[in-house]
Amino acid sequence: MDDATAAHAADSHDLIRVHGARENNLKDLSVELPKRRLTVFTGVSGSGKSSLVFDTIAAESQRLINETYSAFVQGFMPTLARPEVDVLDGLTTAIIVDQQRMGADPRSTVGTATDANAVLRILFSRLGTPHIGSPKAFSFNVASISGAGAVTVERGGQTVKERRSFSITGGMCPRCEGRGTVSDLDLTQLFDDALSLNEGALAVPGYKSGGWNHRLYTENGLYDPDKPIRKFTKRELHDFLYREPTRMKIAGINMTYEGLIPRIQKSMLAKDKEGMQPHIRAFVDRAVTFAVCPECEGTRLTGAARSSKIDGVSIADACAMQISDLAEWVRGLAEPSVAPLLASLRHTLDSFVEIGLGYLSLDRPAGTLSGGEAQRVKMIRHLGSSLTDVTYVFDEPTIGLHPHDIQRMNELLLRLRDKGNTVLVVEHKPEAIAIADHVVDLGPGAGAAGGTVCFEGTVDGLRASGTLTGRHLDDRAAVKDTVRKPTGALEIRGATTHNLQDVDVDIPLGVLCVVTGVAGSGKSSLVHGSMPAGADVVTVDQTPIRGSRRSNPATYTGLLEPIRKAFAKANGVKPALFSANSEGACPTCNGAGVVYTDLATMAGVATTCEECEGKRFQASVLEYTLGGRDIAQVLAMSVTEAEEFFGTGEARVPTAHKILQRMSDVGLGYLTLGQPLTTLSGGERQRLKLATHMADKGGVYVLDEPTTGLHLADVEHLLSLLDRLVDSGKSVVVVEHHQAVMAHADWIIDLGPGAGHDGGRVVFEGTPADLVEARSTLTGKHLAAYVGAGV
Repeated sequence: MDDATAAHAADSHDLIRVHGARENNLKDLSVELPKRRLTVFTGVSGSGKSSLVFDTIAAESQRLINETYSAFVQGFMPTLARPEVDVLDGLTTAIIVDQQRMGADPRSTVGTATDANAVLRILFSRLGTPHIGSPKAFSFNVASISGAGAVTVERGGQTVKERRSFSITGGMCPRCEGRGTVSDLDLTQLFDDALSLNEGALAVPGYKSGGWNHRLYTENGLYDPDKPIRKFTKRELHDFLYREPTRMKIAGINMTYEGLIPRIQKSMLAKDKEGMQPHIRAFVDRAVTFAVCPECEGTRLTGAARSSKIDGVSIADACAMQISDLAEWVRGLAEPSVAPLLASLRHTLDSFVEIGLGYLSLDRPAGTLSGGEAQRVKMIRHLGSSLTDVTYVFDEPTIGLHPHDIQRMNELLLRLRDKGNTVLVVEHKPEAIAIADHVVDLGPGAGAAGGTVCFEGTVDGLRASGTLTGRHLDDRAAVKDTVRKPTGALEIRGATTHNLQDVDVDIPLGVLCVVTGVAGSGKSSLVHGSMPAGADVVTVDQTPIRGSRRSNPATYTGLLEPIRKAFAKANGVKPALFSANSEGACPTCNGAGVVYTDLATMAGVATTCEECEGKRFQASVLEYTLGGRDIAQVLAMSVTEAEEFFGTGEARVPTAHKILQRMSDVGLGYLTLGQPLTTLSGGERQRLKLATHMADKGGVYVLDEPTTGLHLADVEHLLSLLDRLVDSGKSVVVVEHHQAVMAHADWIIDLGPGAGHDGGRVVFEGTPADLVEARSTLTGKHLAAYVGAGV
């Protein structure tokens, strides 16, 4: 074979080359990543993994693809700025599978999010008996409408009027509008029917006597305001509660009168609960009850859609089945006329089972999925794809996975690679790092102390490299010799939330209790859905923190308040000056620090504000100092620096120091106080929440996988923090898969044995040592292997 065929020019592009990456905290970083291999990126939280993989490589790939579309199409797409990097060579199309939670829209379910519902609807419209209409007739997002009237048509120079009618048969239940639940107002919370209106019967906030809201109901002349409400006639009660909006003269002024219930629904219930004032939110919580829709029994579908069946199964039954059972049922359908449709549906359902999500059902609301489940649901789209030579980018795909399930996830990643794709994975778990062809370890520290490559090479090379990750890769926690004694117990009796099967369990108080089990075994249902009312529980979960790029750790934790007051006191001016969102804001950039220039169809540019040089404050505000630092310098400090600064000397602010100490305790010492919340990773956000909740008065802390996004070295910090919480008299309940946390527990509750309807039972309760000894459950076997207790 001659040299010309041996080295074809097209085969020389086997590397993705990154040179001079400076995005976020990356320090002029250069790496070369092999294509068609599995590369794992490791390093402590905040070391720059996401900045390199997502904000540089994946972002540039997406931006270049967007540029291939016409300017018209680009106008509808999110504009992406070019990342801070000198050279990016050899990029291929990037497909990002991240952990963003799915939208919590009440109409979004697992079926609608994965298109499995769309295929099912076509199947039922073809094969269902009786035949009730097109696929729309089986959709709970399409309402039935009909209409008729005259239309004017020009025909042959003449104008002809014709009568036309149309109708669309939808599957949306008319009572609950396809939501599956109806909200009812508890009338006893709105008024006291033993009193008359003039005696103050109304108990709604803002309807106090003398106000306009009150006069609307006492001076309308429709009923007697001095008569107790329980003595109203049927007509009067209807006028009081349900009357349609009517224009009338009240107290000599033209006003619109409407019944109390529609008025409250429009003024209070239509608003986002988060934005309500506390007393109104408390009223809404008391007065509104959510119940399963009585008409569709929670299926969201009309009676007609539920009456059409295939082999005795309606579409509502099919969506309620566990996906692994539904896959079996679809396999049993042999109908040549829809063979391609059935093949496509079988493939989607089998992908669910293969990826370890066979325990879900298609009618499960998308907003109730955990971050790990949402990420795996997104993966389903890519498993059967015929695309090759693309780059798949995964953000900690093992989150929320039991050690037993990590093995399956590894196989999937290797399968994607073996199809000829480049797979880039950001990961902390040693089991997932072990399968890498190439490892890039970033560090050495977090935040400003990170952003450089500490090691690049094979997994064995990483072990021998002496970097922080290398040293901790083979860490194995030992099971505790002595465990704390519980001081009491939280009793859960007859829990049936989701897939729990009448579970009775005592959660010990005053100790570190870990709830474990395979994904889908019912851990969250037990801990979040079945806690006895009034148990004084503080829950710290992974729901994203609400906040714009103007929010930062200082505003979120309430730290800025005491700092502003200290600045104001030291300088004899008002606190509002020291807020970049208030009076102290730079007038040019309105306190954002950057000026956005919209370039229409091209990517907008964010340039640092020339007036304040990105400091976000007016120049006059920066002349005021505290302990020799101005407010912009304080916001640029890391938590560790600020803790020292506010702890002693003339800048001593005890309230601020306490908050900073808590942030340091949860391992966020490297964050800067003014870093926008939108740039924090999922694990960082959860730990920030934990820091704010540590001041709460609750006696029981419930943490949902706090090791998410934590480097092996940081898990030790977390365990000592949990110990401190328990030693201070709190009870800590942790839902967790990390074996180090299990080994450190005082008490373990293991759910299983499987997922979905194969789970939902307590398979073990006791100390970690007993679990390792017994090896009676999947968790027990994996924990025994982890602590090296022989096989």
